[in-house]
Amino acid sequence: MLRTRNIILFVIGIVSIISSTTAALCGCSKDIALRLTNIYENGDTDFHYDYCENIKDGRGFTAGIAGFCTGTGDAWEVIQAYHKLTGGKDDFSPMDSVLQKYAADSSSSTSGLGDYCSIWAKLGKSDIKFQQAQDSIRDNLYYNPSQKEADKLGLKFDISRGEIYDTGIQHGTDTDPDGLPSLINDTNQKFTSDETGSSGSTLTINGHKVDEIVWLKKFIEVRDDDLTHPKEKDNQGGNTWAGDLYRTKSYTYMIDAGTYMFGKSVKALDNDGNSITIYHTR
Repeated sequence: MLRTRNIILFVIGIVSIISSTTAALCGCSKDIALRLTNIYENGDTDFHYDYCENIKDGRGFTAGIAGFCTGTGDAWEVIQAYHKLTGGKDDFSPMDSVLQKYAADSSSSTSGLGDYCSIWAKLGKSDIKFQQAQDSIRDNLYYNPSQKEADKLGLKFDISRGEIYDTGIQHGTDTDPDGLPSLINDTNQKFTSDETGSSGSTLTINGHKVDEIVWLKKFIEVRDDDLTHPKEKDNQGGNTWAGDLYRTKSYTYMIDAGTYMFGKSVKALDNDGNSITIYHTR
């Protein structure tokens, strides 16, 4: 997801960002961040509203643009949001009691959901209301909470905020040991003195002045350790996170390239480690 900028435009962009208190991702920057995560989740930059399968990770069916799961409750939230848009009478309605139970029990079971993926796929391809429901729950559960965490840290760069969002999608935004807030706290505890850098953005961490990119690199180290050694038992079974290090390798690639701000396109790595250009298209 970036194209090369000349140095004057780069400096102007950095000065503009650092002059503001926060720099929430918006417009094309948000779209680029979302498409980066799409690569890690689905293998390409498209928004796969119709995706649905049981990936055998102990979370039931995984579906949609953010990997909403029947066993974690976020899929049930999408369907409830869809019900509100349809008046509560739609193809998912007959499954409501089962979906609600599996969400409450954090169940890995898919029993009683025989048509679930076919219905999800059909609606995801063409039903605008269903797509809107997915967008709203993704933002409510993952995007908005991740950006609030970024605000608290004072992050200015798109790359930092994009990495925080991607972490929120995979690790969740709750306060469990593997969740985004815990990883941020673990990162902050690593800084016991000032840490200078050349990015031009300085954070205040535990009373110390820390360069933003220095902090981001440390955060990625902490996330990598959590991916390879998850603390929560539920994150240790099935398809473990250890195989997902391509997510952080892609962000490290952009850091090394000096891609701190997203434009209309960025260069990153795909899941096989190949360079790919991601374009803002909406």
